[in-house]
Amino acid sequence: MAYQPGINETSVKQVAGKSHEKDKLRHWALPPKGLRFLIIILLILGVFFRFSNLDKKVYWRDETITSLQISGYTKEEVVREAFTGNVISIEDLQKYVRINPEKGLGDSIQSLIKEDPQHPPLYVMLGRFWVHLFGDSVAVTRSLSAVMSLLVLPCIYWLCLELFDSSLVGWIAVALIAVSPFHVLYAQEAREYSMWMVTILLSSAALLRAMRLKTKSSWGIYAATLILGFYTYLLSILIAAGHGIYVIAVERFRLNKTAIAYLVSSLVASISFIPWLVQIHEVDAASWTDDKLPILSLFKAWIGAFRRVFLDLHFNIAGIENYLVMPFIIAFLSLAIYSLYFVCRQTQIRVWLFIFTLIGVTGLTLIIPDLIFGGQRSAIARYLTPCYLGIQLAVAYLLANKIFSGSQQQLWKGITTGLFLAGVVSCASMPITETSWHKATNSPQLVSIINKANKPLLISTNHYDNLSEILSYSYLLEPKVKLQLVTEPNLPKIADGFSDVFVLHPSKEWLSKLEKEQNYKINLLEKGQYWLWKLEK
Repeated sequence: MAYQPGINETSVKQVAGKSHEKDKLRHWALPPKGLRFLIIILLILGVFFRFSNLDKKVYWRDETITSLQISGYTKEEVVREAFTGNVISIEDLQKYVRINPEKGLGDSIQSLIKEDPQHPPLYVMLGRFWVHLFGDSVAVTRSLSAVMSLLVLPCIYWLCLELFDSSLVGWIAVALIAVSPFHVLYAQEAREYSMWMVTILLSSAALLRAMRLKTKSSWGIYAATLILGFYTYLLSILIAAGHGIYVIAVERFRLNKTAIAYLVSSLVASISFIPWLVQIHEVDAASWTDDKLPILSLFKAWIGAFRRVFLDLHFNIAGIENYLVMPFIIAFLSLAIYSLYFVCRQTQIRVWLFIFTLIGVTGLTLIIPDLIFGGQRSAIARYLTPCYLGIQLAVAYLLANKIFSGSQQQLWKGITTGLFLAGVVSCASMPITETSWHKATNSPQLVSIINKANKPLLISTNHYDNLSEILSYSYLLEPKVKLQLVTEPNLPKIADGFSDVFVLHPSKEWLSKLEKEQNYKINLLEKGQYWLWKLEK
Protein backbone atom coordinates (compact mmCIF):
# COMPACT_ATOMS: atom_id res chain seq x y z
CA MET A 1 0.00 0.00 0.00
CA ALA A 2 1.34 3.37 -0.99
CA TYR A 3 2.22 5.82 1.75
CA GLN A 4 -0.14 8.75 1.92
CA PRO A 5 1.46 12.06 2.88
CA GLY A 6 -1.60 13.58 4.54
CA ILE A 7 -0.14 13.17 8.03
CA ASN A 8 3.48 13.99 7.36
CA GLU A 9 6.58 13.60 9.49
CA THR A 10 6.77 17.28 10.30
CA SER A 11 3.21 17.25 11.61
CA VAL A 12 3.91 14.39 13.94
CA LYS A 13 7.13 16.00 15.16
CA GLN A 14 5.10 19.02 16.19
CA VAL A 15 2.99 16.76 18.38
CA ALA A 16 5.59 14.52 19.93
CA GLY A 17 8.91 16.12 19.14
CA LYS A 18 10.39 12.84 17.91
CA SER A 19 10.92 11.73 14.34
CA HIS A 20 9.96 8.14 15.03
CA GLU A 21 6.51 9.23 16.26
CA LYS A 22 5.18 9.02 12.72
CA ASP A 23 5.49 5.26 12.80
CA LYS A 24 3.78 5.14 16.19
CA LEU A 25 0.74 6.81 14.68
CA ARG A 26 0.34 4.01 12.19
CA HIS A 27 -1.28 0.62 12.51
CA TRP A 28 -2.23 -0.33 16.07
CA ALA A 29 -0.48 2.57 17.83
CA LEU A 30 -2.48 4.70 20.23
CA PRO A 31 -3.13 8.39 19.49
CA PRO A 32 -1.33 11.17 21.45
CA LYS A 33 -2.15 11.22 25.15
CA GLY A 34 -4.64 14.11 25.20
CA LEU A 35 -6.59 12.83 22.21
CA ARG A 36 -6.35 9.29 23.58
CA PHE A 37 -8.14 10.30 26.78
CA LEU A 38 -10.89 12.06 24.81
CA ILE A 39 -11.41 9.07 22.52
CA ILE A 40 -11.64 6.70 25.50
CA ILE A 41 -14.36 8.90 27.01
CA LEU A 42 -16.24 8.98 23.69
CA LEU A 43 -15.98 5.21 23.33
CA ILE A 44 -17.39 4.69 26.83
CA LEU A 45 -20.24 7.08 26.05
CA GLY A 46 -20.84 5.38 22.70
CA VAL A 47 -21.25 1.99 24.39
CA PHE A 48 -23.51 3.51 27.04
CA PHE A 49 -25.73 5.27 24.48
CA ARG A 50 -26.14 2.11 22.43
CA PHE A 51 -27.33 -0.04 25.34
CA SER A 52 -29.24 2.50 27.44
CA ASN A 53 -33.05 2.56 27.34
CA LEU A 54 -33.22 -0.24 24.77
CA ASP A 55 -36.72 -1.13 25.93
CA LYS A 56 -38.04 2.42 26.29
CA LYS A 57 -38.45 3.42 22.64
CA VAL A 58 -41.52 2.39 20.66
CA TYR A 59 -41.08 -1.09 19.21
CA TRP A 60 -42.44 0.02 15.88
CA ARG A 61 -44.01 -2.06 13.13
CA ASP A 62 -40.81 -2.86 11.19
CA GLU A 63 -39.30 -4.28 14.36
CA THR A 64 -42.39 -6.35 15.12
CA ILE A 65 -42.03 -7.91 11.67
CA THR A 66 -38.47 -8.85 12.64
CA SER A 67 -39.80 -10.56 15.77
CA LEU A 68 -42.54 -12.23 13.73
CA GLN A 69 -39.94 -13.63 11.33
CA ILE A 70 -37.60 -14.69 14.13
CA SER A 71 -40.47 -16.58 15.76
CA GLY A 72 -41.17 -18.36 12.45
CA TYR A 73 -44.66 -16.99 11.76
CA THR A 74 -45.94 -15.28 8.64
CA LYS A 75 -48.36 -12.38 8.49
CA GLU A 76 -50.75 -14.66 6.62
CA GLU A 77 -50.79 -17.08 9.55
CA VAL A 78 -51.50 -14.32 12.05
CA VAL A 79 -54.38 -12.95 9.97
CA ARG A 80 -55.83 -16.44 9.54
CA GLU A 81 -55.57 -17.37 13.23
CA ALA A 82 -56.09 -14.06 15.06
CA PHE A 83 -58.26 -11.93 12.74
CA THR A 84 -61.39 -14.04 13.31
CA GLY A 85 -63.64 -11.44 14.92
CA ASN A 86 -63.30 -13.00 18.38
CA VAL A 87 -62.27 -10.89 21.36
CA ILE A 88 -58.70 -11.72 22.39
CA SER A 89 -56.20 -10.43 24.93
CA ILE A 90 -52.87 -8.69 24.34
CA GLU A 91 -51.12 -11.90 25.41
CA ASP A 92 -53.02 -13.89 22.77
CA LEU A 93 -51.57 -11.66 20.06
CA GLN A 94 -48.10 -11.51 21.58
CA LYS A 95 -47.56 -15.25 21.12
CA TYR A 96 -46.82 -14.60 17.45
CA VAL A 97 -43.73 -12.55 18.30
CA ARG A 98 -42.43 -15.01 20.90
CA ILE A 99 -40.18 -18.01 20.37
CA ASN A 100 -42.30 -21.08 19.75
CA PRO A 101 -40.73 -24.55 20.20
CA GLU A 102 -42.93 -25.82 17.35
CA LYS A 103 -41.34 -23.33 14.95
CA GLY A 104 -37.74 -23.81 13.85
CA LEU A 105 -35.10 -21.93 11.89
CA GLY A 106 -36.56 -23.26 8.66
CA ASP A 107 -39.88 -21.56 9.48
CA SER A 108 -38.07 -18.25 9.99
CA ILE A 109 -36.40 -18.54 6.59
CA GLN A 110 -39.67 -19.55 4.94
CA SER A 111 -41.38 -16.54 6.50
CA LEU A 112 -38.87 -14.29 4.73
CA ILE A 113 -39.14 -16.17 1.42
CA LYS A 114 -42.94 -15.99 1.38
CA GLU A 115 -43.46 -12.39 2.49
CA ASP A 116 -40.22 -10.41 2.71
CA PRO A 117 -37.61 -11.87 0.32
CA GLN A 118 -35.99 -8.48 -0.34
CA HIS A 119 -34.52 -8.87 3.15
CA PRO A 120 -31.87 -11.64 3.08
CA PRO A 121 -31.96 -14.10 5.99
CA LEU A 122 -28.65 -13.68 7.85
CA TYR A 123 -29.86 -11.13 10.42
CA VAL A 124 -33.05 -13.06 11.18
CA MET A 125 -31.06 -16.30 11.52
CA LEU A 126 -28.67 -14.68 13.99
CA GLY A 127 -31.63 -13.06 15.73
CA ARG A 128 -33.29 -16.42 16.25
CA PHE A 129 -30.19 -17.87 17.93
CA TRP A 130 -29.81 -14.66 19.94
CA VAL A 131 -33.31 -14.62 21.43
CA HIS A 132 -33.18 -18.39 21.97
CA LEU A 133 -30.10 -17.87 24.15
CA PHE A 134 -31.03 -14.66 25.95
CA GLY A 135 -34.81 -14.25 25.70
CA ASP A 136 -37.21 -12.41 23.41
CA SER A 137 -37.83 -9.19 25.32
CA VAL A 138 -37.57 -5.90 23.44
CA ALA A 139 -34.26 -5.02 25.09
CA VAL A 140 -32.70 -8.39 24.29
CA THR A 141 -33.94 -8.44 20.69
CA ARG A 142 -32.57 -4.96 20.06
CA SER A 143 -29.30 -5.73 21.83
CA LEU A 144 -28.17 -7.80 18.83
CA SER A 145 -28.14 -4.63 16.72
CA ALA A 146 -26.35 -2.77 19.52
CA VAL A 147 -23.61 -5.39 19.57
CA MET A 148 -23.36 -5.25 15.78
CA SER A 149 -23.00 -1.48 16.00
CA LEU A 150 -20.02 -1.90 18.31
CA LEU A 151 -18.36 -4.05 15.64
CA VAL A 152 -18.55 -1.06 13.30
CA LEU A 153 -15.83 0.62 15.38
CA PRO A 154 -12.97 -1.87 14.81
CA CYS A 155 -14.08 -2.25 11.20
CA ILE A 156 -13.83 1.50 10.47
CA TYR A 157 -10.43 1.52 12.19
CA TRP A 158 -9.18 -1.34 10.01
CA LEU A 159 -10.49 0.39 6.88
CA CYS A 160 -8.63 3.58 7.81
CA LEU A 161 -5.40 1.61 8.26
CA GLU A 162 -5.79 0.05 4.83
CA LEU A 163 -6.95 3.23 3.11
CA PHE A 164 -4.84 5.95 4.73
CA ASP A 165 -2.08 3.91 6.39
CA SER A 166 -2.81 5.99 9.49
CA SER A 167 -3.81 4.93 12.96
CA LEU A 168 -4.66 8.51 13.87
CA VAL A 169 -7.29 8.80 11.14
CA GLY A 170 -8.71 5.51 12.33
CA TRP A 171 -9.05 6.65 15.93
CA ILE A 172 -10.78 9.89 14.93
CA ALA A 173 -13.17 7.95 12.67
CA VAL A 174 -13.91 5.59 15.57
CA ALA A 175 -14.67 8.54 17.86
CA LEU A 176 -16.94 10.19 15.28
CA ILE A 177 -18.97 7.02 14.76
CA ALA A 178 -19.07 6.16 18.48
CA VAL A 179 -21.21 9.24 19.21
CA SER A 180 -22.86 9.70 15.81
CA PRO A 181 -26.63 9.96 16.45
CA PHE A 182 -27.33 8.22 13.13
CA HIS A 183 -25.30 5.17 14.15
CA VAL A 184 -26.67 5.09 17.70
CA LEU A 185 -30.25 5.39 16.43
CA TYR A 186 -29.96 2.33 14.21
CA ALA A 187 -27.96 0.50 16.87
CA GLN A 188 -31.17 0.51 18.92
CA GLU A 189 -33.44 -0.89 16.24
CA ALA A 190 -34.18 -4.59 15.75
CA ARG A 191 -33.36 -4.50 12.05
CA GLU A 192 -30.28 -5.42 10.02
CA TYR A 193 -28.95 -1.92 9.35
CA SER A 194 -26.12 -1.94 11.92
CA MET A 195 -25.06 -5.33 10.62
CA TRP A 196 -25.06 -3.91 7.10
CA MET A 197 -22.69 -1.15 8.24
CA VAL A 198 -20.34 -3.84 9.53
CA THR A 199 -20.35 -5.73 6.24
CA ILE A 200 -19.81 -2.54 4.20
CA LEU A 201 -16.70 -1.67 6.18
CA LEU A 202 -15.50 -5.25 6.47
CA SER A 203 -15.71 -5.98 2.73
CA SER A 204 -14.13 -2.60 1.90
CA ALA A 205 -11.16 -3.18 4.20
CA ALA A 206 -10.82 -6.76 2.95
CA LEU A 207 -10.74 -5.51 -0.66
CA LEU A 208 -7.94 -3.02 0.04
CA ARG A 209 -6.03 -5.67 1.95
CA ALA A 210 -6.38 -8.14 -0.91
CA MET A 211 -5.18 -5.55 -3.41
CA ARG A 212 -2.18 -4.88 -1.18
CA LEU A 213 -1.20 -8.48 -0.37
CA LYS A 214 -2.28 -10.05 -3.68
CA THR A 215 -2.63 -13.52 -2.12
CA LYS A 216 -5.27 -16.16 -2.72
CA SER A 217 -6.22 -16.25 0.95
CA SER A 218 -6.76 -12.47 1.09
CA TRP A 219 -9.02 -12.61 -1.96
CA GLY A 220 -10.84 -15.53 -0.39
CA ILE A 221 -11.46 -13.43 2.71
CA TYR A 222 -12.80 -10.64 0.50
CA ALA A 223 -15.18 -13.05 -1.24
CA ALA A 224 -16.41 -14.25 2.17
CA THR A 225 -17.10 -10.68 3.33
CA LEU A 226 -19.05 -10.01 0.13
CA ILE A 227 -21.18 -13.08 0.79
CA LEU A 228 -21.88 -11.82 4.31
CA GLY A 229 -22.94 -8.49 2.86
CA PHE A 230 -25.21 -10.05 0.23
CA TYR A 231 -26.95 -12.20 2.83
CA THR A 232 -27.35 -9.23 5.16
CA TYR A 233 -28.88 -6.54 2.93
CA LEU A 234 -29.79 -6.46 -0.73
CA LEU A 235 -28.22 -3.04 -1.36
CA SER A 236 -24.84 -4.69 -0.71
CA ILE A 237 -24.95 -5.38 -4.45
CA LEU A 238 -24.24 -1.66 -4.93
CA ILE A 239 -21.24 -1.90 -2.59
CA ALA A 240 -19.84 -4.73 -4.72
CA ALA A 241 -20.49 -2.69 -7.87
CA GLY A 242 -18.61 0.24 -6.37
CA HIS A 243 -15.70 -2.04 -5.54
CA GLY A 244 -15.67 -3.23 -9.13
CA ILE A 245 -15.53 0.31 -10.50
CA TYR A 246 -12.75 1.12 -8.06
CA VAL A 247 -10.62 -1.89 -9.01
CA ILE A 248 -11.07 -1.29 -12.72
CA ALA A 249 -10.15 2.39 -12.40
CA VAL A 250 -7.14 1.86 -10.10
CA GLU A 251 -5.80 -0.89 -12.35
CA ARG A 252 -6.29 1.43 -15.35
CA PHE A 253 -8.71 -0.87 -17.16
CA ARG A 254 -6.10 -3.61 -17.49
CA LEU A 255 -7.01 -7.25 -17.09
CA ASN A 256 -4.07 -7.97 -14.78
CA LYS A 257 -3.78 -10.35 -11.84
CA THR A 258 -5.52 -7.97 -9.44
CA ALA A 259 -8.46 -7.41 -11.77
CA ILE A 260 -8.78 -11.14 -12.45
CA ALA A 261 -8.61 -11.92 -8.72
CA TYR A 262 -11.37 -9.39 -8.06
CA LEU A 263 -13.55 -10.84 -10.83
CA VAL A 264 -13.10 -14.38 -9.51
CA SER A 265 -13.87 -13.30 -5.92
CA SER A 266 -16.97 -11.33 -6.89
CA LEU A 267 -18.11 -14.18 -9.14
CA VAL A 268 -17.78 -16.68 -6.28
CA ALA A 269 -19.75 -14.35 -4.01
CA SER A 270 -22.43 -13.79 -6.66
CA ILE A 271 -22.84 -17.53 -7.30
CA SER A 272 -23.10 -18.10 -3.55
CA PHE A 273 -25.98 -15.60 -3.41
CA ILE A 274 -27.97 -17.22 -6.21
CA PRO A 275 -29.89 -19.58 -3.85
CA TRP A 276 -31.44 -16.55 -2.19
CA LEU A 277 -31.60 -14.37 -5.29
CA VAL A 278 -33.93 -16.82 -7.03
CA GLN A 279 -36.29 -16.58 -4.05
CA ILE A 280 -36.86 -12.87 -4.59
CA HIS A 281 -40.20 -12.35 -6.24
CA GLU A 282 -42.45 -9.39 -6.74
CA VAL A 283 -43.65 -8.03 -3.42
CA ASP A 284 -45.37 -4.79 -2.53
CA ALA A 285 -43.58 -4.32 0.81
CA ALA A 286 -41.39 -1.54 -0.61
CA SER A 287 -43.78 -0.25 -3.27
CA TRP A 288 -44.30 2.90 -1.22
CA THR A 289 -40.81 4.04 -2.24
CA ASP A 290 -42.19 4.53 -5.76
CA ASP A 291 -44.55 7.25 -4.53
CA LYS A 292 -43.45 10.58 -5.93
CA LEU A 293 -42.12 13.35 -3.74
CA PRO A 294 -41.64 16.95 -4.88
CA ILE A 295 -37.99 17.74 -5.60
CA LEU A 296 -37.96 20.24 -2.74
CA SER A 297 -39.17 17.54 -0.34
CA LEU A 298 -36.47 15.19 -1.60
CA PHE A 299 -33.85 17.87 -1.06
CA LYS A 300 -35.06 18.50 2.48
CA ALA A 301 -34.95 14.76 3.21
CA TRP A 302 -31.35 14.52 1.94
CA ILE A 303 -30.22 17.46 4.04
CA GLY A 304 -32.15 16.36 7.11
CA ALA A 305 -30.72 12.84 7.03
CA PHE A 306 -27.19 14.09 6.37
CA ARG A 307 -27.07 16.46 9.34
CA ARG A 308 -28.32 13.68 11.62
CA VAL A 309 -25.02 11.91 11.05
CA PHE A 310 -23.55 14.66 13.25
CA LEU A 311 -26.46 16.34 15.05
CA ASP A 312 -29.96 15.14 15.94
CA LEU A 313 -31.68 17.12 18.66
CA HIS A 314 -34.64 15.16 20.03
CA PHE A 315 -36.74 18.09 21.06
CA ASN A 316 -38.78 20.54 19.05
CA ILE A 317 -40.52 23.11 21.20
CA ALA A 318 -42.82 25.21 19.00
CA GLY A 319 -40.62 24.36 16.00
CA ILE A 320 -37.55 25.94 17.59
CA GLU A 321 -35.30 23.04 16.54
CA ASN A 322 -35.70 23.99 12.87
CA TYR A 323 -34.15 27.39 13.58
CA LEU A 324 -31.43 26.05 15.85
CA VAL A 325 -30.07 23.49 13.41
CA MET A 326 -29.91 25.64 10.27
CA PRO A 327 -26.48 27.13 11.03
CA PHE A 328 -25.24 23.64 11.88
CA ILE A 329 -26.55 22.26 8.59
CA ILE A 330 -24.59 24.89 6.69
CA ALA A 331 -21.49 24.17 8.76
CA PHE A 332 -21.75 20.38 8.31
CA LEU A 333 -22.30 20.69 4.56
CA SER A 334 -19.32 23.01 4.27
CA LEU A 335 -17.19 20.62 6.32
CA ALA A 336 -18.20 17.62 4.22
CA ILE A 337 -17.54 19.38 0.91
CA TYR A 338 -14.18 20.69 2.09
CA SER A 339 -13.26 17.25 3.45
CA LEU A 340 -13.89 15.64 0.08
CA TYR A 341 -11.93 18.38 -1.67
CA PHE A 342 -9.06 18.00 0.80
CA VAL A 343 -8.90 14.24 0.29
CA CYS A 344 -8.75 14.76 -3.48
CA ARG A 345 -5.92 17.26 -3.18
CA GLN A 346 -3.85 15.46 -0.56
CA THR A 347 -4.07 11.77 -1.46
CA GLN A 348 -3.38 9.50 -4.39
CA ILE A 349 -6.15 8.26 -6.64
CA ARG A 350 -6.38 4.90 -4.88
CA VAL A 351 -7.45 6.74 -1.71
CA TRP A 352 -9.84 9.43 -2.88
CA LEU A 353 -11.41 7.28 -5.60
CA PHE A 354 -12.36 4.66 -3.02
CA ILE A 355 -14.24 7.24 -0.95
CA PHE A 356 -15.97 8.67 -4.00
CA THR A 357 -17.10 5.28 -5.29
CA LEU A 358 -18.38 4.36 -1.82
CA ILE A 359 -20.46 7.54 -1.78
CA GLY A 360 -21.30 7.88 -5.46
CA VAL A 361 -22.44 4.44 -6.58
CA THR A 362 -25.15 4.05 -3.94
CA GLY A 363 -26.05 7.74 -3.88
CA LEU A 364 -26.43 8.18 -7.64
CA THR A 365 -28.20 4.84 -8.08
CA LEU A 366 -30.92 6.00 -5.70
CA ILE A 367 -31.04 9.72 -6.47
CA ILE A 368 -31.07 9.71 -10.29
CA PRO A 369 -34.18 7.47 -10.69
CA ASP A 370 -36.02 9.57 -8.10
CA LEU A 371 -35.26 12.74 -10.02
CA ILE A 372 -36.09 11.31 -13.45
CA PHE A 373 -38.95 8.90 -12.81
CA GLY A 374 -40.17 9.98 -9.39
CA GLY A 375 -39.94 8.09 -6.12
CA GLN A 376 -38.51 8.49 -2.66
CA ARG A 377 -35.84 5.81 -2.42
CA SER A 378 -33.13 8.42 -1.86
CA ALA A 379 -35.21 10.02 0.89
CA ILE A 380 -34.82 6.89 3.04
CA ALA A 381 -31.81 7.64 5.22
CA ARG A 382 -30.81 4.04 5.88
CA TYR A 383 -30.45 3.35 2.15
CA LEU A 384 -27.74 6.02 1.98
CA THR A 385 -25.64 4.52 4.78
CA PRO A 386 -22.60 3.95 2.47
CA CYS A 387 -22.66 7.65 1.56
CA TYR A 388 -22.54 8.72 5.20
CA LEU A 389 -19.71 6.30 5.94
CA GLY A 390 -17.73 7.74 3.03
CA ILE A 391 -18.28 11.28 4.27
CA GLN A 392 -17.20 10.31 7.80
CA LEU A 393 -14.00 8.79 6.39
CA ALA A 394 -13.22 12.03 4.56
CA VAL A 395 -13.98 14.16 7.63
CA ALA A 396 -11.78 11.96 9.83
CA TYR A 397 -8.89 12.31 7.37
CA LEU A 398 -9.29 16.09 7.26
CA LEU A 399 -9.39 16.44 11.05
CA ALA A 400 -6.42 14.13 11.57
CA ASN A 401 -4.35 16.32 9.29
CA LYS A 402 -5.53 19.71 10.48
CA ILE A 403 -5.33 19.27 14.24
CA PHE A 404 -1.64 18.35 14.09
CA SER A 405 -0.29 20.51 11.27
CA GLY A 406 -0.53 23.99 9.83
CA SER A 407 -1.03 27.36 11.43
CA GLN A 408 -4.67 26.86 12.50
CA GLN A 409 -4.34 23.88 14.77
CA GLN A 410 -6.32 25.45 17.61
CA LEU A 411 -9.21 26.29 15.27
CA TRP A 412 -9.37 22.71 13.99
CA LYS A 413 -9.07 21.27 17.45
CA GLY A 414 -12.09 23.39 18.34
CA ILE A 415 -13.99 22.13 15.30
CA THR A 416 -13.13 18.53 16.18
CA THR A 417 -14.26 19.03 19.77
CA GLY A 418 -17.45 20.67 18.50
CA LEU A 419 -18.26 17.67 16.30
CA PHE A 420 -17.74 15.30 19.20
CA LEU A 421 -19.85 17.51 21.48
CA ALA A 422 -22.68 17.68 18.91
CA GLY A 423 -22.76 13.90 18.82
CA VAL A 424 -22.75 13.54 22.60
CA VAL A 425 -25.55 16.09 23.05
CA SER A 426 -27.60 14.42 20.32
CA CYS A 427 -27.25 10.95 21.81
CA ALA A 428 -27.91 12.23 25.33
CA SER A 429 -31.19 13.78 24.16
CA MET A 430 -32.52 10.53 22.66
CA PRO A 431 -34.32 9.32 25.83
CA ILE A 432 -36.48 12.46 25.76
CA THR A 433 -38.86 11.04 23.13
CA GLU A 434 -40.49 7.61 22.75
CA THR A 435 -40.03 7.62 19.00
CA SER A 436 -37.87 9.32 16.38
CA TRP A 437 -37.85 10.65 12.82
CA HIS A 438 -37.06 7.26 11.26
CA LYS A 439 -40.11 5.55 12.76
CA ALA A 440 -43.27 6.28 10.77
CA THR A 441 -45.79 5.91 13.58
CA ASN A 442 -48.01 7.95 15.86
CA SER A 443 -48.66 5.04 18.22
CA PRO A 444 -47.73 6.79 21.51
CA GLN A 445 -50.51 9.35 21.07
CA LEU A 446 -53.10 6.75 20.08
CA VAL A 447 -52.14 4.25 22.76
CA SER A 448 -52.36 6.96 25.42
CA ILE A 449 -55.98 7.63 24.42
CA ILE A 450 -56.89 3.94 24.52
CA ASN A 451 -55.16 3.24 27.85
CA LYS A 452 -57.04 6.09 29.55
CA ALA A 453 -60.37 4.35 28.97
CA ASN A 454 -61.85 2.31 31.83
CA LYS A 455 -62.57 -0.91 29.92
CA PRO A 456 -61.55 -0.41 26.30
CA LEU A 457 -61.99 -2.57 23.21
CA LEU A 458 -59.76 -1.94 20.19
CA ILE A 459 -61.02 -3.12 16.81
CA SER A 460 -58.64 -3.43 13.88
CA THR A 461 -58.84 -4.87 10.38
CA ASN A 462 -56.16 -6.27 8.10
CA HIS A 463 -56.19 -3.05 6.06
CA TYR A 464 -52.83 -1.53 5.01
CA ASP A 465 -50.09 -2.31 7.61
CA ASN A 466 -52.56 -2.65 10.47
CA LEU A 467 -51.24 -6.08 11.43
CA SER A 468 -47.71 -4.88 12.14
CA GLU A 469 -49.05 -1.71 13.76
CA ILE A 470 -51.32 -3.60 16.11
CA LEU A 471 -48.39 -5.87 17.00
CA SER A 472 -46.47 -2.71 17.86
CA TYR A 473 -49.38 -1.49 20.01
CA SER A 474 -49.36 -4.77 21.92
CA TYR A 475 -46.08 -3.68 23.58
CA LEU A 476 -47.67 -0.42 24.76
CA LEU A 477 -51.29 -1.26 25.57
CA GLU A 478 -52.26 -2.11 29.12
CA PRO A 479 -53.56 -5.65 29.83
CA LYS A 480 -57.08 -4.29 30.40
CA VAL A 481 -57.35 -3.52 26.67
CA LYS A 482 -59.02 -6.24 24.63
CA LEU A 483 -58.70 -6.71 20.88
CA GLN A 484 -61.21 -7.64 18.21
CA LEU A 485 -59.47 -8.28 14.92
CA VAL A 486 -61.31 -8.89 11.64
CA THR A 487 -60.53 -9.29 7.96
CA GLU A 488 -62.10 -6.86 5.55
CA PRO A 489 -64.77 -6.67 4.20
CA ASN A 490 -66.25 -8.67 7.10
CA LEU A 491 -67.99 -6.72 9.84
CA PRO A 492 -67.64 -7.90 13.44
CA LYS A 493 -70.42 -8.38 15.94
CA ILE A 494 -69.08 -5.83 18.36
CA ALA A 495 -68.85 -7.30 21.83
CA ASP A 496 -70.81 -5.83 24.73
CA GLY A 497 -69.55 -4.87 28.16
CA PHE A 498 -66.88 -2.35 27.15
CA SER A 499 -66.82 1.28 28.27
CA ASP A 500 -65.16 2.50 25.06
CA VAL A 501 -64.86 0.98 21.59
CA PHE A 502 -62.05 2.19 19.33
CA VAL A 503 -61.30 1.40 15.69
CA LEU A 504 -57.79 1.61 14.27
CA HIS A 505 -57.30 2.77 10.68
CA PRO A 506 -59.74 0.67 8.65
CA SER A 507 -60.48 1.35 5.00
CA LYS A 508 -63.01 4.09 4.27
CA GLU A 509 -65.34 1.56 2.66
CA TRP A 510 -65.29 -0.72 5.70
CA LEU A 511 -65.89 2.18 8.08
CA SER A 512 -68.79 3.45 6.00
CA LYS A 513 -70.30 -0.03 5.88
CA LEU A 514 -70.02 -0.34 9.67
CA GLU A 515 -71.72 3.01 10.15
CA LYS A 516 -74.60 2.20 7.84
CA GLU A 517 -75.30 -1.43 8.72
CA GLN A 518 -74.78 -1.33 12.49
CA ASN A 519 -76.03 2.20 13.13
CA TYR A 520 -72.92 3.49 14.89
CA LYS A 521 -71.86 7.08 15.24
CA ILE A 522 -68.17 7.30 14.36
CA ASN A 523 -65.96 10.05 15.79
CA LEU A 524 -62.41 10.71 14.64
CA LEU A 525 -60.11 11.08 17.67
CA GLU A 526 -56.64 11.27 16.15
CA LYS A 527 -55.16 11.28 12.68
CA GLY A 528 -51.65 11.02 11.34
CA GLN A 529 -49.76 8.00 10.06
CA TYR A 530 -52.64 5.94 11.53
CA TRP A 531 -56.15 7.15 12.34
CA LEU A 532 -58.11 6.29 15.47
CA TRP A 533 -61.91 6.36 15.62
CA LYS A 534 -64.36 5.92 18.46
CA LEU A 535 -67.71 4.19 18.08
CA GLU A 536 -70.85 5.35 19.84
CA LYS A 537 -74.42 4.13 19.52
